[in-house]
Amino acid sequence: MVKRETYLAQLRQLKDIQLIKVIAGVRRCGKSTLLEQFRNELSASGVSAKNIQHFNLEDPENTDFEHWKDFYYHIKNKLSDEGMNYIFLDEIQMLDNFERLLDGLHILKNVDLYATGSNAYLLSSELATILTGRAITIEIYPFSFAEYLNFQQIEKPTDADLINYMQIGGFPQALELHKISNSAYENYLKGLYTTILEKDIKPRNAIYNDVAFDNLTRFLSDSVGSPVSASSIADYFIHTKDNIDDKTVSRYISILNQSYLFYHAFRFDLKGKKMLKTQGKEYIVDTGFRNVLLGREQLADLSHILENIVYFELLRRGNSVWIGKNLNHEIDFVTKDTNGYQHYYQVCLTMRDEATRERELSAFEKMRNHHPKTIIALDTEEPTYNGIVQRNATKWLLEK
Repeated sequence: MVKRETYLAQLRQLKDIQLIKVIAGVRRCGKSTLLEQFRNELSASGVSAKNIQHFNLEDPENTDFEHWKDFYYHIKNKLSDEGMNYIFLDEIQMLDNFERLLDGLHILKNVDLYATGSNAYLLSSELATILTGRAITIEIYPFSFAEYLNFQQIEKPTDADLINYMQIGGFPQALELHKISNSAYENYLKGLYTTILEKDIKPRNAIYNDVAFDNLTRFLSDSVGSPVSASSIADYFIHTKDNIDDKTVSRYISILNQSYLFYHAFRFDLKGKKMLKTQGKEYIVDTGFRNVLLGREQLADLSHILENIVYFELLRRGNSVWIGKNLNHEIDFVTKDTNGYQHYYQVCLTMRDEATRERELSAFEKMRNHHPKTIIALDTEEPTYNGIVQRNATKWLLEK
């Protein structure tokens, strides 16, 4: 079991603070395992078993409660009068009016409450209104490259290991099945996509055109790292005879974002200091998903896949991330860390080609500020160009 130290550190900091800890993310990325690891830490630290309650709402044994109040009293009646009680609720979105259950448990002074969920309804305006100031979200992703290496027990990683990670992704169970056979791995990810579609998306959203929705998912998978807009996608679908308008495209993309399959990166005008509404980018939560959805290996598109990997690593490190626009130049990523410091990143496969090197550097050289500027590539060498630092992707991804 790979220890999810990045997220465990956050849980330790929030322990016993009277906030509802919501662990959110795509299905099967390791949310339940993370909370199991945290429960084990609590037990190892001396917390009594009677002070820990765990319920998985996908377990048939926990679906017999006709009303959220029945579940509330079931939990409340088992609370210990001695010390803090730690309550863990997995896949809480399966319970109707779950937000009222969370709110009811939260106001109990001797309860420290943790919940996981796979649907962004957990973060919706309705929940935010009910739980204003009472909840904090920890977003979890499939394995990072460092966690992938840990899982594979690779102690001396090479760029070839990074290429493999870019191909098969970081869903824990998928990696386990990949050791058995490629077909078992692919069938698992296909089944996972179907489960997300049938359990997280369709019950809460009207999908009037299943074929168009699937085609849009594949289109976005094929377009990671490229600017997209609802109008341009709608124009494309006219030629494929799917015939969905830009409003439907926007709604479908929003649904994919809510299910944590894709993450939207807004474009930011660095000169005008404003957010732009168009030409953002969509990044897929796991590159193995992309491989399976498109039905092909990704060796021909490694540059965009590496960009996808870097995007999620920047999120894991606690950054806010945007796409940068500086006059006629694009900056792959503009980030702001938790202390408010900005950093600029370009991502490419190699800087050895003169034309590529000139293109990547020129985007930075037009910027008249002293914020750090980094180029991430697969090249082993790490030169500096007038203060612009080039980093080897494998080394950079493994930095703490």
